[in-house]
Parts: sequence; C-alpha cells; structure tokens
Amino acid sequence: MGRRVLISGASGLVGQALAAALRARGDTVASLVRRAPRSPLEIPWDPRGGWLDPDHLRGFDAVVHLAGENVGAGRWTAARRAAIASSRIEGTRLLAASLCAACAEPPPFLAASATGFYGDRGEERLDEASRAGTGFLAETCVAWEAQADPLRARGGRVVHLRTSLVLAREGGALAKMLLPFRLGVGGRIGSGRQWWSWIALEDLVAIYLRSLDEPSWSGPINATAPAPVTNAHFTRALGSALRRPTIFPLPAFAARMMLGREMANELLLASARVEPRFLTEHGFAFRHPELGAALRAVLGAREVAPA
Repeated sequence: MGRRVLISGASGLVGQALAAALRARGDTVASLVRRAPRSPLEIPWDPRGGWLDPDHLRGFDAVVHLAGENVGAGRWTAARRAAIASSRIEGTRLLAASLCAACAEPPPFLAASATGFYGDRGEERLDEASRAGTGFLAETCVAWEAQADPLRARGGRVVHLRTSLVLAREGGALAKMLLPFRLGVGGRIGSGRQWWSWIALEDLVAIYLRSLDEPSWSGPINATAPAPVTNAHFTRALGSALRRPTIFPLPAFAARMMLGREMANELLLASARVEPRFLTEHGFAFRHPELGAALRAVLGAREVAPA
C-alpha cells in the first residue's frame, strides 16, 4: 500500500519530478500551497506570515520540504538576500514547529539544503563531515538546517539533501546556460579552475526516494554526482554536448559587474569540490555518474545543435 507524502515546493523543478515519481510508484502526494486550495490534496500555509494549521499535517507518512526562493532569480540586493534567507529559515522553522505540534512522533522529514553549505574551499575535497564554510550561502544553509532541530529532539528522522547544480532541460541553472552556449558564445567563467559539483535530476529524484525508503538514513547527505569537475571541464562538456565552440570566456570582473561581487563570487566563482561520500558508502547506484554522458542524456537529441 502506498504512503502519504506531503511536499512543500511541489511546483518547482525538483518538486514536480519527485511528485511524479512518487505517484508512479503508488504513493499519494499532497502539497503545501500559498494560495487557496483547489483540491483536498492541497494544504494552505503562509510561511512569510508564520501560519500553518497543525491539524492539516496529521496522517502523513513523510514530509519533503523543498520550498525556498530561487537564489539565482535576481541580483542580491539587501531585500533579495533577506527573502532568500527567510524563505528557507522561517519556512523550515514553521513546518518543523507545526509537525511537532501535530504529531507525538514526527514523520520522516527530508529537507532540501545546498552544497553552498561548504563555501569557497578551493581544491579541498569535501564530504558530509567537512565543516561549514563562510559567506552568505554557507551561513544561510547552516541556519536553514538548524531549524529542523525540534524534530530531531523529538526523535524524528531528519535528512538534509545538500544539493549541487541540477542538470535538467526543464529548468534550473543549466536551462539558463543553454541559449548562450547554443549561440556559440559560451565559455569558462573566471579562471575556470573553480570546482563545480553537479547532479542529474533523475539521480536527485532517486536520492530522495531512497532517503524516504531507508529508515537508517539521516543527517546531511551530499546530493551530488561522484565526479565533480572544474568550471573549464563543465564548459567543454556542455559545448561538446551541444556541438558548439566554447571560446568566449566570461572574465571574473565581468561576472561581478553583471551580478554584483557577492553573488558572482558565491554562485559562479566559488570552488567547492563536494563529493557524495554517504551515498557511495551506502551503495547508491548513480544512473549518470559522468558529466559528458549526463549532459547528453539530459539534453537529448532535440537539444543538440547540428555540427
């Protein structure tokens, strides 16, 4: 018999894919929404206003928390930074407190986090035991994850999926890269020596499903492919997948002019060589462990430009 799973952020890239996979295997999926519900499987909440009726949270076998402002959707003004942080911190705090009020024994709680937790670390190899970094994203991730502490204190199982760059044709960072690369004006960013971790959307969904199904899995899990690459490597692989040259680098100063120093430094120029030690030690089988093949699979024949 299928389980009842509640998802916040179900309308996002990962949420839609995960909800479809859950339904395909027979689970019932309900979603938290910030508008008037349109079906019995929609539960209203107001994370900004701090409102969620605990009575609506009873009867779920697991909760997946994905909601949060898109970090790359706009320049990091003071207001934008506040919105990014509060959407994660306050939303998680509200959901954790409401679950504690609703359930004597909280259901498993799977919460999105990010590899931004580790900050800019150069060549250092990073796994789940590595300390937090510094900077806006790292500090936000630390506070974000800490909001689930009340569930842990109640004996609840909490998993933090520290997610890297998600490869998906439907959206996310990769979708934004496609146009300039298709036009032949893509290239490395800055020196190109900064390490980027990545994950195919199909594998990310499989990690969430396995995390739901394995009662022994808890704590931070790096949701990244086993082979992080430098930005220069990523650039060459994407150009190869699209059969386009990659001869137009984006200098660091230009990236900072476009996005602002802090946003460019943390999103594009930071180096985080994050590896999925937990997943490899627990036998997770990646469908797309190598970047070139992953890009070709994600983009598909329809996205490959003629030579």
